[in-house]
Amino acid sequence: MQTRYVPNLTGIPETMLWTLHSRAGEAKRPDGVLKDAEALRIYGAIDYDFEKSFGRAEPSLAIRAVEMDRSIRAWLATHPDGFVVSLGEGLETQAQRLDNGRLRWLSVDLPEAVAIRERFLTPNERLMHFPVSAMDRAWMDRVDASKGVFIVAQGLFMYFEEDDVRRLIVDIAERFPGAELLFDTIPRWLSRRTLKGLHRTRAYQVPPMPWGINRDALEATLRRWAPRIRQVELKPYTFPRGFFRYGYNGLNMLPWVKERLPALVHVRFAERSV
Repeated sequence: MQTRYVPNLTGIPETMLWTLHSRAGEAKRPDGVLKDAEALRIYGAIDYDFEKSFGRAEPSLAIRAVEMDRSIRAWLATHPDGFVVSLGEGLETQAQRLDNGRLRWLSVDLPEAVAIRERFLTPNERLMHFPVSAMDRAWMDRVDASKGVFIVAQGLFMYFEEDDVRRLIVDIAERFPGAELLFDTIPRWLSRRTLKGLHRTRAYQVPPMPWGINRDALEATLRRWAPRIRQVELKPYTFPRGFFRYGYNGLNMLPWVKERLPALVHVRFAERSV
C-alpha cells in the first residue's frame, strides 16, 4: 500500500488544503457542479484531518473555481494557443480541467508549495511550474505573450497589503497589454475580522487577509490604479442548491448588502497604443 503524504503546512500555504477540501467535496457529489478527478486523487493521497481544520466541505471555493473555469474556457475558445499564468496556485487542478492540448500554463507559487504540487502533478513543456512568490516579477519573464495572456489569481490578493496588489496590477497592465486578469476579493468587514483573529474551526485560524474592498469601490479603485484598464466585470458567487441557493443568492439582489459580499473580478487591459 502506498504511503499517504503528510503535509507540514502553516499560514497561507496551508490554505491550499482548504481549497482542495472544498473542490474535492463538491466533486464527490453526484449533483456537484465541479467535476475534478485530479482533485479527488490528490485529496485521497493526503493524510490530513480536513474536517477538523476546515469543517464539513462547503461549496463556496469550488463555486469560485467553476466560475473562473468558465471565464478562462471562454478566453481559450478565441486564444487556443494562449498563455495562462496562475498565481499562488497551490494544489489547484485548473490546468488539468481546462487543458485543450495547445495552451501553455505557468503555475507560480512559493517554493514549498511547488514542491508539494510536484508530488502529485508533474510539470511538462506546456504545463509548467515556477517556484517564486506571485509578487516576484521574475515570473513575468517566463511568459510568452505572442498568443495572448490570461492571468488568474484565485484566493490570493486578499493575503497581501493593498499597495502590493496595486503595484502588481499596474505592472501587469504595463507588461502585458491586451491581457486579461481574473481574481477574487473579500469585503472590508471580512478583512477586519481576519486581522482580529478569525477561526474557521476550533483547530484552524484563518490567516490574516489585509486587503478587503467592497464591490461598489472596485471599478473606480482599479481604474485609478491602472488607467490602461479597458473593462472591469464583477461577478457574484452563485450557489447551485440548498439553503445558500435561496439565502445567499438572494443577498446578491439587495443593493446595500451585495456590495459587502465577496466578488469575482474580471479585468481586461487595453492594447498598447501606437
